[in-house]
This record gives sequence, C-alpha cells and structure tokens, in this order.
Amino acid sequence: MNQESWCSVTPQYSQFDELLQQFDQIKLAHFLDVQPRLQQTLATFAQLKGFSKALVIKSIDNSFYRQLIKRALEEQLNVSHVKMTESLAADKLFGSYIANESGQITTMHEGLLHQANGGYLIIPANLILANPASWQALKAILLGQPSQPVNANPNRIALDIPSYTFDVKLLIVGDRHQISEFEYLEEELYNGLALYTEIENEIAFNPSTADTLLGFIAWIVKEYELPTPSFDALHRILIAGARYTEDQDYMPIELLWYLALLQEAALTSNGKTVHASDIDTAVDNKYNREAYLPERALADITDGQVIIETQGECIGQVNGLTVIDVPGHPMSYGEPARISCVIHFGDGDISDVERKAELGGNLHAKGMMIMQAFVSSALQLDEPLPYSASVVFEQSYSEVDGDSATLAELCSFVSALSEFPINQQIAVTGAVDQFGRVQAVGGLNEKIEGFFHVCKHQGLTGHQGVILPKSNLKHLALHQDVVDSIKEDRFHIWSVATVDEAIPLIMGKPFRGDDEDSVINKIAERIENFEKHEHPPGIVERIKNWFR
Repeated sequence: MNQESWCSVTPQYSQFDELLQQFDQIKLAHFLDVQPRLQQTLATFAQLKGFSKALVIKSIDNSFYRQLIKRALEEQLNVSHVKMTESLAADKLFGSYIANESGQITTMHEGLLHQANGGYLIIPANLILANPASWQALKAILLGQPSQPVNANPNRIALDIPSYTFDVKLLIVGDRHQISEFEYLEEELYNGLALYTEIENEIAFNPSTADTLLGFIAWIVKEYELPTPSFDALHRILIAGARYTEDQDYMPIELLWYLALLQEAALTSNGKTVHASDIDTAVDNKYNREAYLPERALADITDGQVIIETQGECIGQVNGLTVIDVPGHPMSYGEPARISCVIHFGDGDISDVERKAELGGNLHAKGMMIMQAFVSSALQLDEPLPYSASVVFEQSYSEVDGDSATLAELCSFVSALSEFPINQQIAVTGAVDQFGRVQAVGGLNEKIEGFFHVCKHQGLTGHQGVILPKSNLKHLALHQDVVDSIKEDRFHIWSVATVDEAIPLIMGKPFRGDDEDSVINKIAERIENFEKHEHPPGIVERIKNWFR
C-alpha cells in the first residue's frame, strides 16, 4: 500500500562507507575544486583581452567569500596584484593629491587603482549600488579612458593635474538581488563589458563526486585546524547536509555552513576527533537556541487555543501542513493547519475565503482553481455543479500562499460533497495538477515534524502520519525522534502519485470506479438527488400522475 519504511525518510549513505573510512587519506579539495564553473570562468577571464574587463560573480554577500575568491586567484591561479575594497570613496579609489599655493603638487597618495594596476580589484556589488557615480568612473576606466586623482584641498588648485590610465580587471561580487539591481543600473552590462558566473551552494552527491565533497570537508578540517570527524560523524554531517539542501542527492558546499557545524561540534569533542554525538549535540543546540517560536506555537495547540484534532473523523475537515517563516527569525518551522469546507446550494462556485479576505496569495488562488477544474473533470459534469463551497484555513491570521495545500483542500472539498468523513489522524500536503497528479512541494521535513510534535503531545495512537507526494521522498531527512517513531510503527509516512491513491488513505473509500461507495459515485448520487428536488413536477404533471 503506499506506506514508506523508515529507510525512505532519512538519507542512506552506506554505499559510501568504504570512502568514509578512508577519510584521513583522501586527497584535499580546495575551494575552486568544488567550484568548477567558477574555476573555468576565472581562467578564461584572466586570458581575455579587450573591453571584457569585468566579471560579475553571484555569491553570498559576505567579505569571507570575497576573500576566498582573492585567495583562489592568488594561490590556485597564480595571479598577482589582487586587491579588495569595502569602500568606493573617490580618494581611496583614484588616489588624491595636495597642491601648494603656487599650484605645484606637493603630496600624492596612490589609490586602489594604482595598487591594482596590471591586476585585479574585487568590489562588493552593494558598494556600487550605494555609489552609482563611482561606477560610471570605473566603467570609463575599464573602457580605457584616463582618470585623475582627487584634490584633497579644493582651495588650492594644481596647475598640472596628472592623468592616468589603468589596466585593471574588476570582479563585482554580490547576491542575486544586488546583481539584479546592478543590471538595472547598467543595462548593457553583459554586452561585451562583463562576464557572469556563480559561486555554487550545492554539489550533486553521487559516486563520481563523493571524493571531491569529502576532500573539501577534509580541506576545511585542515585549513581551519578542526578535529577530524569520525566515520559515524561523517554520516551525521551528510544527513545534516541533505536536510540543509532539502535533497538527499545534493550536499552543501557553503564553507561557512560547515564551519558553523564543525566548530560547534568541536566544543564537546576531545579536541582531536569529532564523533556522531558531537554533531548531534551541535544540531540540537542550534535548534534549542532558535526554538522559542515553534515551541510557543505548539503550546497554543496543546493548550487548546488553536484547534488541531489528531484523532477521530470529521466531514469536510482535514489537517493540512504549513511552513512558517517569521522575519527576523532564522528558522522555518512546520505547523499543522485545520482546513475546512462547507457545502450549500449554489452555482458551483468554490469560495476561497483566504483570497476574499485578502489573506491568500496568487499561487494559493491558482491551486484552488486547479482543484475546482480537476473535480469538475472527474465528475464529468455537463453543467455547473449545483453546490457551492466555502474553503478556509481555520484560525489563520496572516497571508497564506503557495499551492502545497491543494491536495488537502481537495480532500476537504470532496469529503463535504460526498459526506464521507476524513481521518483526522492523517495530515496531507501536496500540490495537484488538472489531471489529478500529486506534485512535489517544499519544506517537507519541517511540515512532517510539526505534525509529529502535535501528535506526540496529544498522544500517539499508532495510526497517525502524513500523506505526501511520492516525488518528495528524496527530500526527506527527518529528525531522529521521528525516524525512531516510524521504525517502531507509531507514526507513518504514505507517499502518493495521484489523487486516486490519496483519497482511500484518508477517507477509507475509493475515489472513483464501479464501487457504489466510491467518492465520485456518492457525489454524483447527491447531485442527482438534488436535481430531482430542484425541479418538482408541475400541476399538470401531478394531475396526470393522479389519474395513472
């Protein structure tokens, strides 16, 4: 049936055991070794002649990563004269001079362009955005125009101001939003003036790349003098990485992420070796530091302030799953949401209460329309549904967006139409297309754990669990307490590919087919009964029936 074993809900990396056991002998992989796109671009950029003297690099906006680029140029590509700046003040950039009363220059200070002449200058993109006038001057220099130093004392004008041309290549580093704004400032940026590349955040993790990733971790350990991870600790690091990327087939290659994890794990180690327990402690400590909001949300549910039912059955009510992002809070967390639907006579319209209250986003509205189209198609209606519906996220006081609740909303809708109850022990997440296929959504780990914690505090029955898209299985890296509960058959995960697979799990009835108890047949029967009552026989018909 669609129930998944515990092995499916947490990454399994036993195929790499032999390589993990040889970690202390593995070849080191430096920063550029895990950034082949960046490495190739830098090599090409170094050889280019002409006006292509700028390179835009998408990166985390952090001086740490700009320093990594500088080191990579110097150490791995043997490039000299690499300068960095965190200021675009004209005097710092172009140099300055002081003249005496007779107009003779007495003091000359070289700027960054003088120091980087014949080499490279690395500039944060946000500096250019904050100093657009400096960009125009830099652009002129890149195009071969001369520049002059800044007069440090405007009251004394030099008679003969020197002019310089520079042979400098510019590396502009920033995140995607900053680069987007920079492109708006310079529309012709990539039209012969600049190249583009990225510092990638993830690497595909498979047998052909495993030695590179582990070599990168080994380089981090050596470079920053950290305790060596044990065999079990490496497994924990890989699981933590899969959770961070939300994909079992990808691992992060963000240096700061590894440093944050390994440096905290080192605090509880013996100083020489980091064990699995040290990694677990670091992960748990990070969660505890950031867990105030999710724990308060859980307390509201267990105290009955927010109503979430994890036992029994109910018509037109289902437990959906949401991910909460709070500005100023570093952690996303999962929280179940009670979705309800009521039916009344009408013209077939499905009223999206969130949208009407201006609490629903465009993607949520799109999901609702897709759901309505699918149900109409499944019922093979020749005319509008004689019932109208009202679907709402109960006790929701902020904007709801995304299409990940489409499957849950569909379940509540067909339950209300058919009057078949929904099992409240099961929560649902997934998007649906117009053909009834269940599609992948984001935030699965947080969603599942949010519902699990509610079930655990209200009492695990052994029949509770989550229905999710089959295509999302590769994204799971659940916390160990959830994995243990699945192992012990106290909590369950069901994966589905279609609506036809999901409905029997949560409603105990087939969605369609020849079975009289199928949901579609029950809805069709209800529509037929409604139409009979909607058009009662007239007086002539009643007289004819009386004489029969």
